[in-house]
Amino acid sequence: MMASHAAALPNASMAVLDVAESAANRAGADKQAIADAFGKAAKKYDQAAAFQRQVGHHLLSYLPPLHAAGSKVLDVGCGTGYFSAQLAERGFEVCAADLSAPMLEQAAQRCGDRVSYLLADAEHLPLADDQFDVAFSSLALQWCDDLSVPLRELRRVVKPGGRIVFSTLAEGSLQELVQAWQQVDQYQHVNDFLSQKTIKLALAQAECQTSHLEFLPITMYYNAAVELMKDLKGIGATHLHQGRKAGLAGRKTLLALENAYEAYRNENHQLPATYQVCFGVIIND
Repeated sequence: MMASHAAALPNASMAVLDVAESAANRAGADKQAIADAFGKAAKKYDQAAAFQRQVGHHLLSYLPPLHAAGSKVLDVGCGTGYFSAQLAERGFEVCAADLSAPMLEQAAQRCGDRVSYLLADAEHLPLADDQFDVAFSSLALQWCDDLSVPLRELRRVVKPGGRIVFSTLAEGSLQELVQAWQQVDQYQHVNDFLSQKTIKLALAQAECQTSHLEFLPITMYYNAAVELMKDLKGIGATHLHQGRKAGLAGRKTLLALENAYEAYRNENHQLPATYQVCFGVIIND
């Protein structure tokens, strides 16, 4: 999604990591609130998106060898359209879909009329069956209540014999941050990400035939913990589910977190933030 940024961070940014508290809370996610959170970040999203870029470029390598001219690609969770533009430049006919209208506005500014746009929830795509040769979705499906639901929808709109290529975050992501927070207080501040077992179960429930599935660690580096938090805020991960503990935004808490995170500073004097990323390719037979 990250490199050097100013050290100052508004106190309100402490809320950025309280994006989900449990699988039960995730099931009750308020999609409009999620859309609003990403909408507020839309104009500055690209400044904080180095991690997303790295993941998305890796995902592009899994695209099947299509004849671009006339091949239709659905970019689900397109954000500001960075990868929609990449796909359009390859000659594909691209439909960029996102839950956030401001994100789609940024995508339209980037891509213009080379791409069509769709304001939609990945769990309920307002599209006819068998429309696309490929569905591409990078780091978007973790916001869905039940991973099997958007997977079924993607299978529905992709033609038989087509491909679905996706990436999502898995359990173990941001463990340095999780452990640093545990030194500060007893509350949960970081997402519950799906385990490998749960992701595989969702694929089975959606009757997906995977030709490739891998889980890769990707580590980003920072000069200070607040830079990581600022990047997370910058990419829109600010939606809060019910149950967030109030009053955690003070500078004293920030300083305690920074001090705890110092235990992870490496020989290059940088702080790591490690994500566990799932990459999958589904054959839509």
